[in-house]
Amino acid sequence: MTTATAAPPAKDERVATTHPLVLLLRRPEVGALVAALGIFAYFSLTTTSFLSAAGAATWLYSASLFGIMAVAVAMLMIGGEFDLSAGAMTGTTGLLVGAFTTQWGMNIVLAMAIALAVALAVGAFNGIVVIKTGLPSFIVTLGTFFILQGVNLAGTKLVTGQVAIQGMSAVPGFDAVRVYFGSSIPLLGMNLKVSVLWWIAITAVATWILLRTRFGNWIFAVGGQQQSARQTGVPVLRTKIGLFMGTAGAGWLVGMLSLFDVATVQATTGIGQEFIYIICAVVGGCLLSGGFGSAIGAALGALIYGMTLQGIVFAQWDNNWLKAFLGGMLLLAVLVNLYVRRQAGVRE
Repeated sequence: MTTATAAPPAKDERVATTHPLVLLLRRPEVGALVAALGIFAYFSLTTTSFLSAAGAATWLYSASLFGIMAVAVAMLMIGGEFDLSAGAMTGTTGLLVGAFTTQWGMNIVLAMAIALAVALAVGAFNGIVVIKTGLPSFIVTLGTFFILQGVNLAGTKLVTGQVAIQGMSAVPGFDAVRVYFGSSIPLLGMNLKVSVLWWIAITAVATWILLRTRFGNWIFAVGGQQQSARQTGVPVLRTKIGLFMGTAGAGWLVGMLSLFDVATVQATTGIGQEFIYIICAVVGGCLLSGGFGSAIGAALGALIYGMTLQGIVFAQWDNNWLKAFLGGMLLLAVLVNLYVRRQAGVRE
């Protein structure tokens, strides 16, 4: 008697196998990683100082300050918004701590806490105005930027008679706090600034939030399709306020790292750097339209900027080439990201 063999199960046509290369290209940080490796190789081969202990510590420090802000700005951009007041916030928080401690003798930790509270309040204000009014975040935060810039300049001059606050190193408790915000750590022959560790930690936490938490899902949802996200129960107001407070909090952190590193702060600190943060995020794969990007990509974008900023100096180029590089890097990143997404089948 012949026994019939069972036919193999039919393959479900709805299940498609994705090529590993396509999966790789769908990662928003791939382009930034390739660019970072190329720039690292170029300056390593063409200059003698780039890979020295002092040289590497310098560009890592520069990248870390931009990187902390770029990661926060990237999360906000994934959520579909911009914050043009992020750069001014770094100066505002440093000036507040400087004025409170050097002019009025306030405890330095209390001054830092008040500065953080002010930053978070400004971030919450930005988020509430954007959501409640429906105005573009570009316009709202541009207004906040000019307010902070004016307060920084006029307020500092009113309090100190000049546009800078100095003498922080003489404030009681300065050295104790500096351990956490302005010290250096010996590592692999380098005197590595503690800001680099903050940068790595912020990037790791942001990546975990985006990929492993409900709040991260909300960020992608409100950035991709805000109306649909609201209809499915995503708390749009709370999510976006949290993102604006995140950029403001990052501004406070960078303000403290800068203040305790040099023990002085200028009224113009941070002005003009808000576009650099956005460029770093875009180079790292963030879409200007929201809903796509990564914290690691933004960190790599900041690394590219930090390496280029110092590499041009080590190569003894005219510093004006940096602006041309930034513009070219931004345009190239947008074009490459557009091409890669289309080839990988990622919808915009």
